[in-house]
Amino acid sequence: MGTQESHRTQDAREPEDRAGGTGRRAFLGAAAALGAAGTTLGLTGTARAAGTRSAAARGGRGLKSLPVPTIIGHRGASGYRPEHTLGSYQLALDLGADIVEAGDLVPTKDGHLVCRHEPEIGGTTDVASHPEFAGRRTTKVLDGVPTTGWFTEDFTLAELKTLRATERIPANRPHNTLYDGRWEIPTFEEVLKWQDEQTRARGEQVWIYPELKHPTYFRKLGLGLEERVAKLLRRHGKDGKNAPVILQSFEPTSVERLNKLVDNPLVVLLSGATTRPWDFVETGDPRTVADLVTRKGLREIAGYAQGIGPTLDLVVPKDAAGNLTTPTTLVRDAHAVGLILHPYTLRNENPFLPANLRRGTGADAYGDVFGAYRAYFATGIDGIFTDQPDTGLLAREDHVNG
Repeated sequence: MGTQESHRTQDAREPEDRAGGTGRRAFLGAAAALGAAGTTLGLTGTARAAGTRSAAARGGRGLKSLPVPTIIGHRGASGYRPEHTLGSYQLALDLGADIVEAGDLVPTKDGHLVCRHEPEIGGTTDVASHPEFAGRRTTKVLDGVPTTGWFTEDFTLAELKTLRATERIPANRPHNTLYDGRWEIPTFEEVLKWQDEQTRARGEQVWIYPELKHPTYFRKLGLGLEERVAKLLRRHGKDGKNAPVILQSFEPTSVERLNKLVDNPLVVLLSGATTRPWDFVETGDPRTVADLVTRKGLREIAGYAQGIGPTLDLVVPKDAAGNLTTPTTLVRDAHAVGLILHPYTLRNENPFLPANLRRGTGADAYGDVFGAYRAYFATGIDGIFTDQPDTGLLAREDHVNG
């Protein structure tokens, strides 16, 4: 996932599922109850995670099986490995993540879905070192922003498979460059097969959380994402309301489209308060994210989705100096209409932390990330995206037992 400004045959369903109504929201509400029960019992975060995931594998209990707060490995364990690689996804599981954000989904020229942070791959692969692709470098307007580089939609899958992943932010993660060139670009179908293999090997259900990237942009190119995602989920039997695949997008109309195609849990991602989802820009809808996080806006989202993924600043804003201030009412308001909240993204490194929690000046130095977790967990969020899942699990253990 990434902030929007920086640039994720229909089955018969019961009426409450089609409307995103009480049936689908009720089982999400139970997740909060599960978290409260875990706190009462004094179970550690690790113990709760193991127990609930095992239960999911046995009974297919869906989101109710996840511990609260849920630790979501952002693009895998991207604090330790180049993002959106099977190496990053695998490490996230090994570190104990409850869910792996396996897949920011973008299409190839021949219609396959692959996992990259953005369709522009100059910063996440070694494509620039391939002279045979030098002529593919171009400038496109991506959601209103001129972007220069190489784009997945200009490559066939076979061509992309000749590339290798590299670290996206080497200044902050120089240690990750050790792994540059080790892994190829995975397809979404490969991720679904990997998920099944890991579930069998571990004896507990592995969850993934793919994002549909720039769906309006790709639909205009004739490469609609939602139908392709739905087709693959149906092929692998993962399109039900208890399926271990949560789908997310920054474009509300994309999530609405998904709601008509699959029964999976759905999440609307929310960027800065003053921004507008790109599908709103394209259709002339004047609303901003600030409108979507009002009680009226949240009620509308609850009609077709089960959760929101707000930027952390929508949960606890920062002042002009970059320090955390007073939490907003977003958590309370979202819970009031049955929505869960999985905000993004906590990272250990100084530049990504609130100013008052940074330690030293090094771009790759760690700050007081545990202080940040305490502040965000105290608001009652249901989970959080993190680049370092092991740190998140320790923070959850402190929160649960504190």
